[in-house]
Amino acid sequence: MASTATASTAIPSAPATDLVALKTRQQGAWSSGNYAIIGSTLQIVGEQLCEALDLKSGSKVLDVAAGNGMMSLAAARRWCDVTSTDYVPALLERGRARAAAEGMKIAFEEADAENLPFDDNSFDTVVSTFGVMFTPNQDRAAAELLRVCRPKGQIGLANWTPEGFIGQVFKILGKHLPPPAGTRSPAMWGTRARLAEMFDAGARAIKAESRQFNFRYRSPSHFLDVFKTYYGPVLKAFAALEPAKQEELHNDLHALIVRMNRSGDATMVVPSEYLEVIITKR
Repeated sequence: MASTATASTAIPSAPATDLVALKTRQQGAWSSGNYAIIGSTLQIVGEQLCEALDLKSGSKVLDVAAGNGMMSLAAARRWCDVTSTDYVPALLERGRARAAAEGMKIAFEEADAENLPFDDNSFDTVVSTFGVMFTPNQDRAAAELLRVCRPKGQIGLANWTPEGFIGQVFKILGKHLPPPAGTRSPAMWGTRARLAEMFDAGARAIKAESRQFNFRYRSPSHFLDVFKTYYGPVLKAFAALEPAKQEELHNDLHALIVRMNRSGDATMVVPSEYLEVIITKR
């Protein structure tokens, strides 16, 4: 009876975030538009991460949340044994087409980053570039990266930071379309503190270096047109708003670009900070 009385007078807690439902919505967002258009422009990040990892030919590499295979191709060019995974089949098809065009041998498999269909300690190197950071259950995803990586193997990540351009885009999107209560921003993967929380227990070492990727577009308006058409999270944000609110969101994003643009002319050259992360597993 005492426990019943206590329960009846307790202040109800906020309902837990339904991460399964959130993942379904996110999957729908990434399936909309065509992320491959944006992913292809980021190729230099994959090449640089491969060099930072000092990938050796013949290494078994798993690319998690691979999109259209930017990092997968970079590893395959170094003669690694690459498995490219994503939970959006259309993006895997784009990756297959790119690999075929370049004559690269890559295995493609549909997979959820929070529940990878691979045995423990299966890969020498596990990588993700601007991919796994978007998982709803961040701790679960981090645990999966560690699980499938062999002891003393490496995990290589490229994650947008909260302070950088794309991190600021996330903040603006959140201002106009607040995320579900209790969820963490993807940009937390771009902070050393959050990386330590997720990986310290399973890591021998964590090295995180600040890097810059330059978004180069014909103009700020061109960038917005591309992202509103092809980048799922931005496309879905605009679709969810009434026309007047869409205009406000557009104006806020345009002002951010103008403020950060360093082109000196009508084109757009906006540097966006990301963390290049190399984790060595225990």
